[in-house]
Amino acid sequence: MTAQTPACQLLERQDSDFRDWLWVAPPRDDWWLAADRQRRVWGHDTGILNAARDAEHRVSHAVAFAEARADDAIAHAAGALLFWPKAHALGEWWLVALCHVLPAGTPIKVVGEVNGGIKRAERILKALGMVARKDDTARRCQLWSSTTRELTPDLAASADSPLAVEGQWTEGWGEFEALDMRLTSHPGLYGNAKLDLGTALLLGSLPTRGYKRALDIGAGDGVISCWLAKHGARVMAGDVSAFAVEATQRSLALNGLEGDVRLSDVFSAFEGERFEAIVANPPFHHERDIDYGPAARLIRQASDHLMPGGTLTLVANAFLPYPDLLQAAFGEFEVLADTRQFKVYRARKAR
Repeated sequence: MTAQTPACQLLERQDSDFRDWLWVAPPRDDWWLAADRQRRVWGHDTGILNAARDAEHRVSHAVAFAEARADDAIAHAAGALLFWPKAHALGEWWLVALCHVLPAGTPIKVVGEVNGGIKRAERILKALGMVARKDDTARRCQLWSSTTRELTPDLAASADSPLAVEGQWTEGWGEFEALDMRLTSHPGLYGNAKLDLGTALLLGSLPTRGYKRALDIGAGDGVISCWLAKHGARVMAGDVSAFAVEATQRSLALNGLEGDVRLSDVFSAFEGERFEAIVANPPFHHERDIDYGPAARLIRQASDHLMPGGTLTLVANAFLPYPDLLQAAFGEFEVLADTRQFKVYRARKAR
């Protein structure tokens, strides 16, 4: 089995097979998934981690440092191999997390695509007081070496980092205000600690009477779930990211609201559930690549999770080809709002 993704193709040519190393936020690639030895995998993408679990690798969704330290698959790793994400703040979070959960001096490798921001990793490593040595370059990717270190308060005080507050290292959670609600942020979550224009347009298009039973798919920071619950809906929510699930749970709690939030690859955690409404601002990127897959599955499968007469309402960038998908899945749909950048669509299941 040969590697499909550029970062894995670079790793494939290394002398080391990274035996007993922790693979951190790896991409979906059959080269490592089909390995003839068990991998230790730590990530936040439920779809990838489910694939790793199905391949009998040891996986962890841990989003808290204490939880990660208590996980044998993480704590006893011989080293850590971090796949650098598009969101640089999330890459920094992974580095800080590794320094908190692994012994000082544990080897780290950081790999990623040049167009995906791997060059930023050198600067962040050095800002954290860590070694940064370039090992290899190929397939428009770079591989860097470092080691974990103790991240002391004095370093936190001097670091220009979103993870250092008043001389202390944090776990990245923050709060912001939108639509008279308190919401939770975390590095890498869509929206970057503010209400994005598409979601604002979507929420402004929903009936204010609320729904009796609603599902928020791709919950992110929880703004849609909180808005639905605030307007009287019994809310369930799902997201493929463990960070998003935690953020949505925190956002609901901040506002004194309730909801059932689950790790879910689109509808995978909601088999047998039916809703009056499904509301979503579905992603169309996976790291740097455009990926219509999750949104296409959302539209194709929505009817199976709607009550008769139930609606799917979603917002999308105006250029995305969702009208054809909606037409094929529902037969007809309407446009509730249309700006030069976004459109809000609503489709209804036949009664």
